[in-house]
Amino acid sequence: MTSHQNTQTMKPATAAKKLGVYLEAAPAEFREGVVTRGELNALQADPPAWLRELRRDGPHPRPVVAAKLGVSIAGLHRGGVTEPLTTEQIEALKQERPEWLEREQAVQADVRKEAVRVKKLHAERAERAERD
Repeated sequence: MTSHQNTQTMKPATAAKKLGVYLEAAPAEFREGVVTRGELNALQADPPAWLRELRRDGPHPRPVVAAKLGVSIAGLHRGGVTEPLTTEQIEALKQERPEWLEREQAVQADVRKEAVRVKKLHAERAERAERD
């Protein structure tokens, strides 16, 4: 009996998400094919020029834009940012510091503080449970 190993494949949208790039800006051959796990690993390990350029200059997908601005994806939407942004546009927003961006960064900072507080609380409860 021989064992057959199936090659795991994914849609280009899934691969683009894992690579942190905007699918519509990727080359046609990437957008129109399927990506194997091995190909994805190779792209991550040794990114081709197009991938390095997309990661550096954009346009970037919403999760990347949100992370670069220090806000949530919902915060981007509330701020009216619905389209992918280039690195240049992101830097311009950071310089301009619009009111919505400052407000959303403050909200995100509060969310992070609360997450730390809750984690600490859970750790303290677990420690007390161990002692009892």
